[in-house]
Amino acid sequence: MIKSMNIAWWVQRWAELTPDKPAVLFQDQVITYKDLSRRSDRTACWLQSVGIEKGDRVAVMLTNCPEFLDLFLACSRLGAIFVPINFRITARELDYFIKNCRPRLFVHGDAFSITVNSLLLSAYLPPLMVAIQGRASANGSIFQLDNAVARFDKNRPFLTRSLGPADPEEPQVIMYTSGTTGKPKGAVLSHRKTFFNCLNADIFFKLHASDVMLIFLPLFHSGGLFIQAAPTFYKGATMVLHKKFDPEKVFQDIEQVKVTKFLGVPTVFRELLKVPLSRRGDLSSLRVCAGGGERLTQDLFQQCTDAGLGFRQIMGQTETSILLWASEKDPLEKPGTVGRPVFHAEVGILDSHGRPAPPGQIGEIVVRGSIMMKEYWQDPVKTEETIKNGFLHTGDLAWMDADGFFFLAGRAGDMYISGGENVYPAEVEKVLKAHPEIQDAAVKGESHDKWGECGHAFVITIPGSQLTKADVLGICKKELAGFKCPSRISFRTAFSRTSLGKVRKADLK
Repeated sequence: MIKSMNIAWWVQRWAELTPDKPAVLFQDQVITYKDLSRRSDRTACWLQSVGIEKGDRVAVMLTNCPEFLDLFLACSRLGAIFVPINFRITARELDYFIKNCRPRLFVHGDAFSITVNSLLLSAYLPPLMVAIQGRASANGSIFQLDNAVARFDKNRPFLTRSLGPADPEEPQVIMYTSGTTGKPKGAVLSHRKTFFNCLNADIFFKLHASDVMLIFLPLFHSGGLFIQAAPTFYKGATMVLHKKFDPEKVFQDIEQVKVTKFLGVPTVFRELLKVPLSRRGDLSSLRVCAGGGERLTQDLFQQCTDAGLGFRQIMGQTETSILLWASEKDPLEKPGTVGRPVFHAEVGILDSHGRPAPPGQIGEIVVRGSIMMKEYWQDPVKTEETIKNGFLHTGDLAWMDADGFFFLAGRAGDMYISGGENVYPAEVEKVLKAHPEIQDAAVKGESHDKWGECGHAFVITIPGSQLTKADVLGICKKELAGFKCPSRISFRTAFSRTSLGKVRKADLK
């Protein structure tokens, strides 16, 4: 058994060493490490009581809250596979996730009942247990999470040996990421990967037990769960957990709770800069303000620096977490850089022939080592396309200078990043083309003042169609999460195409 690579073990050890140390501050709750260990124990006991075993999937669709962390830790303790679900998705997307990962238990917040209730979960095969966090359901077969878990307070799981994975490559989490084919892919992430991601984050953030980490990014994302929450527990530090991002609340807690570190996406920093100086308060406790999720402009970097939000950049993806990092001074000395490789991984650039690209030559960023995902869940074809000869191919194109700094040159696919969320045009195009009055559609990312990038949909309708731009946007809103919906709609009568019939998106203006 390898306890040292299990996050539930870290929490248990800190509960023994520093029991009264605050682990999580959430709204008016102060949860110590002793409390957190007890909460995860009772949650694990409840999971065992309903038959959850090692390898079973537990899907969770919750906003940031202590219960999310309880379930994550309890699954890790039991060897169950935790599946965090983006709460912004539609019923169609949720249906795909559940049918793909086939969980034995699905836990969701009451706020998402309209989306969930549009699916006939009782008809799913294999049978699916459901629990609601927030209120009791009129359906007697549905668990009320808080009440169900409370019955096991002060109990401990009876299979304590499962606290350590027999093999560090055992899956811990399935985290979904959008796919270029339009179908989301479930990246299978192991206990070893989480451990080495924490080691990388420890070095990047220069973490210490005295740190106070502010987390407002959603925990269903790698940035919130693996770059902030897990490393905080690894070091025995304290996290301040926000249910959602509120710029003024961020500044308020930095001053009142003495926040030392946090991570955001460029959209977050743009919103923080809009808060008047008179309402920003004392920022002297801050040591690291990290950003990732999309390319950082030099202008935003300078604005953050001038405002006392010294910007330290990271770049990564769900399949690997952090890949590259840059210090506060790197963008000044190397304008446009996204940094150098993390310590615990081999990161390089390969040319089109699979050979290491020399300095200055554009190629694809690849990674090898313990921070790689294991595979895509039940998708061996996509797994083989992504992991070749031991290297995970990221799909990002870049070049490297003689000092080892990476500079992005574009993306191998069409993906763009809107407000820190990956959006693949193929998924949006598929929804548009399914409409009987739309003959063809092409979507591309364009720069956006607030979100960094947003989609622009170019649509060809059938002769005689009366579809308006509002109608097209309505089609998207019905089937897609809000961040995937294009911000601009343009009608065309034809597309410029290659000799193979593919749309020349570069010609779309």
